[in-house]
Amino acid sequence: MSGKRASEGLGQPAWMTAPASVAVLDALEAAGGEDCARFVGGCVRNALIGQPVADIDVATQLTPDAVVRALQAAGVRAVPTGVEHGTVTAVHKGHPVEVTTLRRDVETDGRRAVVAFTTDWAEDAQRRDFTLNSLYARRDGGLFDPTGHGVADALAGRIVFVGDPELRLREDHLRALRFFRFLAWYGRGEPDAAALAAIRKLKDQVASLAAERISAELMKLLAATDPRSAVRLMAEAGVLAVALPAACDLARLDALVEIEREGGECDPLLRLAALLPDDPSVGLAAAQALRLSNAQRDRLAAALDPQGIRPGADAKAARALIYRIGTEAFCDRVKLAWAKAGATDDPVGWRGLLAAARAWAVPVLPVNGTDALAAGATKGPKVGAALRALEAWWVESDFQPGREEALAKLRSLLA
Repeated sequence: MSGKRASEGLGQPAWMTAPASVAVLDALEAAGGEDCARFVGGCVRNALIGQPVADIDVATQLTPDAVVRALQAAGVRAVPTGVEHGTVTAVHKGHPVEVTTLRRDVETDGRRAVVAFTTDWAEDAQRRDFTLNSLYARRDGGLFDPTGHGVADALAGRIVFVGDPELRLREDHLRALRFFRFLAWYGRGEPDAAALAAIRKLKDQVASLAAERISAELMKLLAATDPRSAVRLMAEAGVLAVALPAACDLARLDALVEIEREGGECDPLLRLAALLPDDPSVGLAAAQALRLSNAQRDRLAAALDPQGIRPGADAKAARALIYRIGTEAFCDRVKLAWAKAGATDDPVGWRGLLAAARAWAVPVLPVNGTDALAAGATKGPKVGAALRALEAWWVESDFQPGREEALAKLRSLLA
């Protein structure tokens, strides 16, 4: 049996004995024998340090073809999500478990790898990124730590590359970003000096990565409860300038995280906006460069337009702006303006603006084009112009006029 067994195991947490986990391991062991498959990576790490486990990953000595046959024989759906890299997703009653064959790198270019399959647990561990991610657990909870450092590093919050940091980074350039992401989520104490030195040396390699890979890591990093120290270290290492060239305002991110923590919030897209200047065109360019979704792009651009947001704005003006841009964009702008002011004690009433915006149900104009036609208007530009004028009057009246008053106003506009 390859690999060093940790002196203490995990016990058997609920995810380990869940029906999907049991069904998958039963299927694999029926084909490959006892201990041919072990839980690996994030689920083991998080169980060890007392963090929630979301995704279940299993490593196995069986080849991908053998995995598929074993799962199918047991009535478990097998989805070939990454067979060229040894990964098959097992789906048991709607619950996925990712199964990956033990492997070693044959060829790497920093963006993708050619792998060969192996049956050696230690060899598989050597190709992983960090020691705390190179942990395996049997179904009885027994821990295996092939690097000899994974358990201690996970418990101490040390993000340490497996083997030579520079070699790991040359194999996969994304690992520079992953270092800061894992630092934000799991790191404690001083960051690993050898890792940082290698990252600084090879920072420009990040530019060769696909935009989607960069954005995925950035968003995961910014989704950490408190990513501030990791982002600052990322900037000092020169990696932030490569991954997000427009980033300019770490102080605003610092303040925004404080504001969010007060409300128990964590919004990675708004945190991304906090790093950028208040310019919708910059937001659009950043969204395009990172290949964000259309919805993310539009929200980023809207948040970075500071127009209409000012301390102490009266309630009527705030409602008019909310009606025009929407509650989400209004709250985004308020939080960014508050963070830019850098005053988390809120001397000018930012909290009040947010609370009022969230409490206000945005009304709907009580008349429409059908009403205009019923009032005698003919189809054409005049109807649209009248409705726009009516809406402007209704907003200026603080949305108070009801349907009858609005219809009277519409008739006068059409006259």
